[in-house]
Amino acid sequence: MQFKLCPLVLFASFATTAAPVSYNGTAQVIEGQATVTKTNLFTCQHGQSRTSPTGIKSDNGHEFTVPASLQYQPQNFTADLYNECSGVTPTSIAEVNLSAVPVIEVDNDGEVITGYIFADNYFELFINGKLIGVDPIPFTPFNSNIVRFKVKKPYDIAIKVVDWEENSGLGTENNRGKQYHPGDGGLIASFSDGTTTHAEWSAQTFYTAPIYDLSCATEVGQQRLTKNCNTEGRNSYNQAYSLHWQIPQDWQTNNEYVSWPKSVEFTEQEIGVDNKKAYMNFQQQFSGSGAAFIWSSNVILDNLVLFRYHVK
Repeated sequence: MQFKLCPLVLFASFATTAAPVSYNGTAQVIEGQATVTKTNLFTCQHGQSRTSPTGIKSDNGHEFTVPASLQYQPQNFTADLYNECSGVTPTSIAEVNLSAVPVIEVDNDGEVITGYIFADNYFELFINGKLIGVDPIPFTPFNSNIVRFKVKKPYDIAIKVVDWEENSGLGTENNRGKQYHPGDGGLIASFSDGTTTHAEWSAQTFYTAPIYDLSCATEVGQQRLTKNCNTEGRNSYNQAYSLHWQIPQDWQTNNEYVSWPKSVEFTEQEIGVDNKKAYMNFQQQFSGSGAAFIWSSNVILDNLVLFRYHVK
């Protein structure tokens, strides 16, 4: 896998502002675009990829990396199930050499488990708090991944999933004829011990954008809800806000977070994977195994979602 980290480039951000009185939630509200710190994390060597910038949004002493703080380093990359950028393009699981996938040891006397992961767009996987691997492609083209790890049951799965953005800090991309169109997310995974993604996984939102009318965002208990918010694309920048929550440092291991709101399941049609070989070539390993696409309650506006699941 070859990739290129572009040099540090800073752009002036739009002005920030404190939360208007129409917002009553617990998020830090910040207006406008991020200050870009990296213009592009990844360039596809054998195809086209969307620009994947990272940036900083700050206000009143609060600072957030968008779309997320990452452990995106080559030594952390997972093995490819399907990745046109690295030239790994099998047509089915029969063409995949599973024995070549490295096994990450969590417990030396544990069971070796194989996992298949497809994320829209980027993920980081932790088992019992140990980093197993990260997605080598932050944005596009769409890819899928294999992981193998050795662990004893019961164990805990934690996955950070990021829906990337081209317009840093605005949660939007050039799509469907609109320069500022919200993207959508999605995660599906299955494991050889029978574990699959489904609605009993816990999911919590930590970055939501764009929000044009702050009164549309509500909270009920731990639920961070934006179902009444506008998701239409726009041709030019309009005043837009983003909602940010600080991520707990122990989110991968503290079982308190297993009580986060339950995930919402989405169909393959809703996620839109029928034209993605990285998924369709291995459909039997995903939905065929009983796994479902999951996300928070808003698959369009919620850009950073953390998942927790306890395997008994």
